[in-house]
Amino acid sequence: MNRQRFVVAPGRKVKLKDYDPADTGSWRDEREAAAKIASDCEALAALQDKLLARETHALLLIFQAMDGAGKDGTIKHVMSSVDPQGCEVAMFSKPSESELKHDYLWRFSRRLPERGKIGIFNRSYYEEVLASRIHPERLAEQNLPVAIRRSKNIWRQRFAHINNFEQYLAENGIVVMKFFLHLSKEKQRERLLERLDVPEKKWKFSPNDIEERGRWNEYQRAFEEMLSRTSTKYAPWHIVPADQRWFSALVVADLVVAKLRSMRLSYPSTSGDERERAEARKALEGEA
Repeated sequence: MNRQRFVVAPGRKVKLKDYDPADTGSWRDEREAAAKIASDCEALAALQDKLLARETHALLLIFQAMDGAGKDGTIKHVMSSVDPQGCEVAMFSKPSESELKHDYLWRFSRRLPERGKIGIFNRSYYEEVLASRIHPERLAEQNLPVAIRRSKNIWRQRFAHINNFEQYLAENGIVVMKFFLHLSKEKQRERLLERLDVPEKKWKFSPNDIEERGRWNEYQRAFEEMLSRTSTKYAPWHIVPADQRWFSALVVADLVVAKLRSMRLSYPSTSGDERERAEARKALEGEA
């Protein structure tokens, strides 16, 4: 798989119309891709074990998308084989009254993964340059000083904050991978109808889904600027075609495994513990 084609090069101005959300590359269907996904999930489990044993790095996976793009399903599929003790998923809704009394990155920094673990943000601080931008009332709720809230540069400043924050994470051993699941408007319509018609999916429906769909074009422009201004060498964005759920899972699994392999993870050395192990073996064998 040509992984580079999913990466947003730093400094590139993104136009989402240039990316096909129905793209599946050379893969024809889910059945053909199943073996590859299963193999990557198995590899991910083995690599996670080394990450957990080493405790020098953490991996933070960030997912952003329009409603219905399949964030939940992709996370569930890709992470199905990992050790739950070494993985935590954080889902972020609107901030609480207490959280609004802090800076906007505060509640996200509290959920960062520990060294050795994989953290998953299902939506993230990027909502602060997306939803807060589309809905000015959310920005007003943050009780910012008037000069900051009304600044014409507020979004550019927030892009800079986020880039600096992610550079800080990278320089402290937290590897950041960011995935934008790129869904077509027609496919979103199909999936929202599923939420109305399919019994086991009705719980997912919210009237807010329809309201947000009405702002589709605004969100597309906001996503384009987000992707253009915050894809960096240390924390690049990946644009993942999302019209086919199985292909989203295939791409994300492949990219995560490739990243973990590039970290050259290994189990900690035990060469200095030979005497202790010999004594432990003697004690155990003496019980026989």
